[in-house]
Amino acid sequence: MKDRAKLTTEKRNYKTANIDKFSTLEVVDTINRQDRLVVPAVARERKHIAKAVDIIVRGFRSGGRLFYVGAGTSGRLGVLDAAECPPTYGVRPALVQGIIAGGRRALVRSVEGAEDIADNGAKALAEKKIKSVDVVVGIAACGITPFVQGAIKKAKQTGAATIFITCAPQAKKEIVADIIINPVVGPEVITGSTRMKAGTVTKLVLNTLTTAAMIKTGKVYGNLMVDLRATNFKLQDRSERIITDVTGLSRPAAKKLLKKARGFVKAAIVMHFKKVSLGKAIKILRQCNESLRTAIGK
Repeated sequence: MKDRAKLTTEKRNYKTANIDKFSTLEVVDTINRQDRLVVPAVARERKHIAKAVDIIVRGFRSGGRLFYVGAGTSGRLGVLDAAECPPTYGVRPALVQGIIAGGRRALVRSVEGAEDIADNGAKALAEKKIKSVDVVVGIAACGITPFVQGAIKKAKQTGAATIFITCAPQAKKEIVADIIINPVVGPEVITGSTRMKAGTVTKLVLNTLTTAAMIKTGKVYGNLMVDLRATNFKLQDRSERIITDVTGLSRPAAKKLLKKARGFVKAAIVMHFKKVSLGKAIKILRQCNESLRTAIGK
């Protein structure tokens, strides 16, 4: 698309055309009113999001990985979501990875121009040794970022599943992904500042993709993150509370059990209900495809 002015993410918002004349409270209220458009935008895309989750789950169960690819705010959000999966769900860091145009430096400082070369997106993905069982999620508020487009095309060439998140409906015809998630939140409060509504809606979509995928792959029991590892005081406390909630054990007993399980919450719960060793608990979980509910029959 040559004329970016036609993109929703680049259009002027007539409701904020004179925002520089507003009082401070009026500015805050105006931003808040615009932010209220975000959640309904996610809801309108719920079927596409659900299909994307099923693709990610299928990839995980086939031994595949999930890659987020983006530039600027979009890239940082992808890296953030990927980074939060291991401590929350106990997965290996390689399972969900974020790729940002400009590399690590771009996480803390803008690297202008890094997003403009499609070949660089393809190369960044190739360096990860992309496979057909992997899933690649392109993230670009405008939908036409060359770095992201290049990565998606590379993924398609290798047979990997592809998903694209964009807030610009005008860009959909130029996207070759298997599934397009298009939460339209309208023009930004400050024209083109997609770190605002577009960034917020992207964060919600990414949260939903990985959270739902982890639920479907047995990383959650009820609404408890039973696959977390007790690697700091906060997570130690949470782990003990989870064991107490599920087993009915006292807090001291839960702490003792968690220690025997070497910090593995899910295994500790299996050890309690099945009266088995840590090694046997881990074996039972593997036989049950890591589903705690199946393993303990509750």
